[in-house]
Amino acid sequence: MDPRRIRITGTGIAVRGNDIDTDRIIPARYLRCVTFDGLGEHAFEDDRAQLKAKGQVHPFDDPRFAGAEVLFVNKNFGCGSSREHAPQSIMRWGRGIKAIVGESFSEIFFGNCVALGIPAPTASEADMAQMMSAVEANSAAPVTVDLETLTVTVGEHSWPVKMAEGPRRQFLEGKWDSTAELMEAMDQVAATAARLPYMNGWK
Repeated sequence: MDPRRIRITGTGIAVRGNDIDTDRIIPARYLRCVTFDGLGEHAFEDDRAQLKAKGQVHPFDDPRFAGAEVLFVNKNFGCGSSREHAPQSIMRWGRGIKAIVGESFSEIFFGNCVALGIPAPTASEADMAQMMSAVEANSAAPVTVDLETLTVTVGEHSWPVKMAEGPRRQFLEGKWDSTAELMEAMDQVAATAARLPYMNGWK
């Protein structure tokens, strides 16, 4: 599979609200899991249950958005604890969220997204509102997150987005997976280890 993330396409889903923390994304009781398999079905579980009890429907329970692959959010998404389980659950929900577009992200959440290959560009409040409304108005509208041109397109409309150049280059060049990068350079790792005194009995 090509590790590059140049253009992510699919349909979208919007989860509105500022300061949605990682405990709301994936409740703490699921942190005991040994693997991340099956975690997707529990994304936003408590928020979904609370809305259901009020006779309302959370976007993640709305069948119109069941196949969505791009998530749209507001300010400071992923704040709170640093649990990797939050983006792990999002990328495993439904068909799998492959990109998250928001007004802003918690720094640690953003870093976890990069490590998992999930681009998370940002947009202005006004543009974000328009993107969310476009997705909610037409759940079948094609969505494209283009990291080369730094644009997001929903249907026939496009908006500019931002991403720091470092992670953007990682996605474009397919070098976001630090573990894979390390494994590909094991000969260099071994050569470096051979030169380190504390790896050779301090001789």
